[in-house]
Amino acid sequence: MASGAFTDSWGAEILPGGEARFRLWAPDCQRIGLALNGEEKSMHAVGDGWFELRLPDVAAGTEYSFVLADGTTLADPASRAQKSDVSGPSLLSDPWHYPWQHQQWRGRPWEESVIYELHIGTFTPEGTFRAAACKLASLAGLGITVVEVMPLSQFGGTRGWGYDGVLLYAPHSAYGTPDDFRAFVDVAHGLGMSVLLDIVLNHFGPEGNILPQLASAFFDQQRMTPWGAGIDYAADAPRRFIIEAPLYWLQAYRLDGLRFDAIDQIEDESGRHILVEIAERIRREITDRPIHLTSEDCRNITSLHPYDSEGRPQLFTAEWNDDFHNAVHVLATGETHAYYADFAGAPEKLFARLLAEGFAYQGEVAPQSGQPRGVKSHAQPTVAFVDFLQNHDQTGNRAQGERLLALADPDCVRTLLATLLLSPHIPLLFMGEEYGETNPFLFFTDFHGDLARAVREGRAREFADHAGHQDDSVPDPNAIDTFARSKLDWRKAESAEGKRWLALVKQLLTLRHQHIVPLLRADRGNSGRVVHIDGALMVVTWHLPAGTLSMAINLSQQSHPLPILPGQMLFCWPSPADYLPQNAISVYLDRGATK
Repeated sequence: MASGAFTDSWGAEILPGGEARFRLWAPDCQRIGLALNGEEKSMHAVGDGWFELRLPDVAAGTEYSFVLADGTTLADPASRAQKSDVSGPSLLSDPWHYPWQHQQWRGRPWEESVIYELHIGTFTPEGTFRAAACKLASLAGLGITVVEVMPLSQFGGTRGWGYDGVLLYAPHSAYGTPDDFRAFVDVAHGLGMSVLLDIVLNHFGPEGNILPQLASAFFDQQRMTPWGAGIDYAADAPRRFIIEAPLYWLQAYRLDGLRFDAIDQIEDESGRHILVEIAERIRREITDRPIHLTSEDCRNITSLHPYDSEGRPQLFTAEWNDDFHNAVHVLATGETHAYYADFAGAPEKLFARLLAEGFAYQGEVAPQSGQPRGVKSHAQPTVAFVDFLQNHDQTGNRAQGERLLALADPDCVRTLLATLLLSPHIPLLFMGEEYGETNPFLFFTDFHGDLARAVREGRAREFADHAGHQDDSVPDPNAIDTFARSKLDWRKAESAEGKRWLALVKQLLTLRHQHIVPLLRADRGNSGRVVHIDGALMVVTWHLPAGTLSMAINLSQQSHPLPILPGQMLFCWPSPADYLPQNAISVYLDRGATK
């Protein structure tokens, strides 16, 4: 993409001729000033609520702020970089002249994806882009092919999950500069890994959101999300702001894809849904590498994930499959509170079904809500589902942030890990899972005053009815210790137990890349079926164009005879035998039996 691609839209940029252009939508304001180099200049009203100013000889890195009529200075809502915090000055950015070291990078096919989700602030002791880049080689050596970074948009304070971002175009300054993030992406590409970014387009965070002071019409006061007033996606200026944010991240940082958070909260009554328009525009404008777009959506829908006859995604590529996590969590821990209630009755049947068909709920009434949930998903290709044993949500939204290893038998977790990494769905690991991390991943923020108190009290109320969690036992999200406890302990990777986990992950991923990935390239859906269920013994087979993959998984308290499955044994845990003991899995591959 050339510089100046968004010259009719939000924010500040350096145009091809060297002129700097500053542009802001502020229909609630009669006057807007620009503070630059110690001076204030009046911006020109150019119609429909837009203000603009063009200036020569303004260098990249120059600080600027917008100024209201009463003298209040504000950051640029479309800031590409912040000097420090969310309320401080913005920095003029020139993202199109970064000296990329791996310009030849052209991405990886989606079926090769093994995703590793990480949070920059807790992934390393330093919590920076540069420090995180130093860890990427070890992930590539394990067989990780995709790094997915939790949201980076500048948010209030220095520490947080990132889902309360307010400057949607600017990487969080506490992690480093925009060029530091480009260097992270560059290192990953040099190691053969794609980089995805988690983005939030359904709300703004509670601290530092200046848009209400400029444009109340940005928000739909008649529609509330769990985090505040909804965005008015039908209005032209807000729609442009939201559509161009994902495009900017993909183009300015050469990302390989995006994960769209909680898209069920993006309601758009216009003729063409904004998510469809975003996906279509991305696929139209970025053609030099495959772009992978995944979604998080509690509705279990497939309408945003159509594939053509050649197996190419037309809009979104895949959906995060919470059903997988919820079913395995109930099977492994026995917990049935909150949303786990939907899987309390027959988790093994739901687990076998989702392995074979994608979703566990495909239109049936979900007990927790009492409402039908989901649509038929069997016709989707297996790679249209991203599965995980745990992620930031499912770990951090527990009061104590426990990982699965703290809640379940390690042998059961190993069996489930093998299921995850050898199934034909796309697997995702949460940071530290590869070496058996046991440090919690807690919910943490950096708010102050009334907002800090509201978050702390709200968090305590959230878990008041959960067994084992009294109000005073829920960690204070704003305490620095809550953040510090959530950092990975890389020393565990060097322990004997850590090395055993790493060896298992490497073994499984080697098998996946050698034997499973080739099966996925021609899959067009309707491939899986449940062969047998006997208690917590589950047998599933996928008839794929290049061969038949079968799994026998035993999570019951007793041994079972080993089912007769086609082909040769690809993997077994804990050891080959003519029966399946408790917490065991056998995987078979028959290249002669095809669809």
